[in-house]
Amino acid sequence: MTLLNKTALAACCVLAAAAQAAPLAVDPAQTYVNRDGTVAIVGNDGLEEVITQLNALFTRQHPQVRFSLRMEGSSAGMPALTAGATAFAPLTRDMWPGDQAAFRQVFGYDATPVRIGYNGHGPRAPAKTPPAVYVHRDNPLAGLTMEQLGQVFTAGAPRGDVNLWSQLGATGDWAPRRIHAYGLRDDGGFATGLRHARFGKRPFAARYEALASREAVIRAVAADRYGIAVLGWVNAAPISDQVRVLPLAAAQGAPYYGPDKATVRAGNYPLTMPVQLYVNRAPGKGLDPLVKAYLQLALSPQGQAIILAQQDSEEGYLPLSEQDLQAELKKLDAL
Repeated sequence: MTLLNKTALAACCVLAAAAQAAPLAVDPAQTYVNRDGTVAIVGNDGLEEVITQLNALFTRQHPQVRFSLRMEGSSAGMPALTAGATAFAPLTRDMWPGDQAAFRQVFGYDATPVRIGYNGHGPRAPAKTPPAVYVHRDNPLAGLTMEQLGQVFTAGAPRGDVNLWSQLGATGDWAPRRIHAYGLRDDGGFATGLRHARFGKRPFAARYEALASREAVIRAVAADRYGIAVLGWVNAAPISDQVRVLPLAAAQGAPYYGPDKATVRAGNYPLTMPVQLYVNRAPGKGLDPLVKAYLQLALSPQGQAIILAQQDSEEGYLPLSEQDLQAELKKLDAL
């Protein structure tokens, strides 16, 4: 080895040792740092156990960093991020359009989501099933593609709207019958988020009957042989003999999948809701080092194990598939 190479190697070792020795500092100028020096986290209450364990793991690695939690629901996380009152916003769904618009109005760019897991699997009593398509127990269909689902529930789909069960392949008595689409009100919550994230922001079809609650929607499908609904986080166990979950395919010719544990964990269920940490990262600027270190921890084997430990809890969180994990690590690398 030449003297130059030895010098370069020694320099690299010194730099690496310095990087390992340098503590991760909490910047008191950050608006998410409380007066007592703790790092504030505001978000979904169902994630409290996960975030508490991630915090403990982070503090073991960085003893100078302490956290304070205010877990009040996904609807609290994004307003707190917009106000600078949280280091990141832990959500168990996609950001709703209203929150997205509010954040963009303040900062001029969108909040950045980093997935750390999947939110739920089912059906399993008494836990709530993640977003799924429900039909009457007599419905003959084997499944739908995501494109067909959009054609059923919205107006103006590129390949036309679907009004009759025959257009989905149903025969016999079903063929001439109109599809009765049910769901929640388009009021900025789940239904609005579904339109924006899955259905190209198209309006719901005129036949879409919006009801006041998840329970009302699932009861409507149970009582209507020709009914169909897209619904999230409902306990359908009490009427499981009257409705069934309709499997979905990502595209024409792709296999149908339901929201069972193995399918969700493999990253194959088309309506999977992610567990995400939304961060405030301005374009062209690096992500806050403390926040980035936290995200790296959540995506590490130890962090993913914390999420896996929740698989049989009421929430039923699952870690990312290897493909999705690598995609998020690559995204984080670029932040």
